[in-house]
Amino acid sequence: MKDKVSLQTKLSLLATALLSFCGVLVETSMNVTFPELSQLFNVSLGSIQWITTGYLLTVTIIMGTTAFAFKKFPIKNIFILAISAFLIGDILAIIAPSFVVLLIARIIQAVATGLAMPMMYQVVFTQIPESKIGLYAGITAMVISLAPALGPTYGGILSSLLSWQYIYILVLPLIVISFFIGIKVIDIQPRGNAKRFDYPSLILLALALITLVWSTSQFGISGSSNLVKYGSIIIGLIFLFGFIKLNNHGESEVLNVKILKKPEVALNAINYFILMFINIGISFVIPIYAESVLGLSPMIAGLVLLPGSLIGGVMAPVAGMIYDRYGAFVPITTGLVIVIIGTSLFAHLQDFYTAFLMLVFFAIVRFGFNLAFSNTISNATANVDKKNTSDVNSIFNMIQQFAGSIGTSILAAIIAFHQNQVIEGVSKVAKTYAGGHVDYLLLSIIATIALIIAIINWNLQRKNKIKA
Repeated sequence: MKDKVSLQTKLSLLATALLSFCGVLVETSMNVTFPELSQLFNVSLGSIQWITTGYLLTVTIIMGTTAFAFKKFPIKNIFILAISAFLIGDILAIIAPSFVVLLIARIIQAVATGLAMPMMYQVVFTQIPESKIGLYAGITAMVISLAPALGPTYGGILSSLLSWQYIYILVLPLIVISFFIGIKVIDIQPRGNAKRFDYPSLILLALALITLVWSTSQFGISGSSNLVKYGSIIIGLIFLFGFIKLNNHGESEVLNVKILKKPEVALNAINYFILMFINIGISFVIPIYAESVLGLSPMIAGLVLLPGSLIGGVMAPVAGMIYDRYGAFVPITTGLVIVIIGTSLFAHLQDFYTAFLMLVFFAIVRFGFNLAFSNTISNATANVDKKNTSDVNSIFNMIQQFAGSIGTSILAAIIAFHQNQVIEGVSKVAKTYAGGHVDYLLLSIIATIALIIAIINWNLQRKNKIKA
């Protein structure tokens, strides 16, 4: 039967999903260890946070190379490289004697995650029958949605009961399982690409991403001048413009950004960014707010995220099945409405917060997020030729990681800005409360924008008689 998914394909997806899950889990687990690592290595929290920020940026940059790599090399070769990078980085992190060594370990591991996540989608969009794309894209979304929310709980429990090194130790068995499965079953050949790799474009892209993320973090730093803040944003945009102009010209390229000229793809890309901005951003803000304002312990603050992550994970494949049966925009628009409800509850009911209410509100947000998220990239892929699947895959995975890093940076800067205000008689708790309110309000506003964009895209695709 043409709609049947082979065991080999299922196992290929499992191997890449395990590697991706471990990468994202370790990434988000480290946030709760920052105070401990700051004391252990005698460096500031501002420096320690680069363990996550540097990781995210490296992941994003590596993802930018995958569209080219998938066209040039067998997926198995890329998988072996990714597994090797993860193991080297993991072992180096476990024995790290200094902050610099730990940072290097994290960057090496970021190479693995940057390759693994697009590989996972490449299996789906090249090996799965079109009638089941939604279901299997939903399954991959489980990895992306579960790991970030489980990370703080996983990291908090291990660092409290054992030590932060166990964050890395306990994922090793999963990586070994991933390796033995993947080496046996992954067999996806490249489609071919006559162009050479464009190194200058990659450098410009890396400079743009690093500069833009760094610039947003400056808005939360007391004493940072407007020249530094706005000047660095302008420089980052110049680098980005330079990348766009240089890439796809001549005989070399990094990835085909011309697919974003198609409105149906571009609108999905914007919503993919917004959804991940909300997902990673709110997962970052909730533990900080719960600890600083409600006075909860790090472990309890992390556990607030757990039910929502589990509910969202279960919903992801269900959302995919809805896509397969009814098209993309039934689950996308429904999901966005639910996200708006959830973020609005966070924004307008702060005075009534308890750990339980925050848990419920987050579960609502994650329920809506998982209805919409994977269906957004599935719909974008349906709007390009098969030969451009790897480009959609690479670009959307880059967007996802960049949205997470920029979202964390912006929301953290908003809280830090309020905390740094010198107002007589106003406590740090009250300042954090105010910063959290702005964060939640911002998230509800951009969720509303995403719904408007989805409706526009829906009408556009119906007008052009594209399956929506």
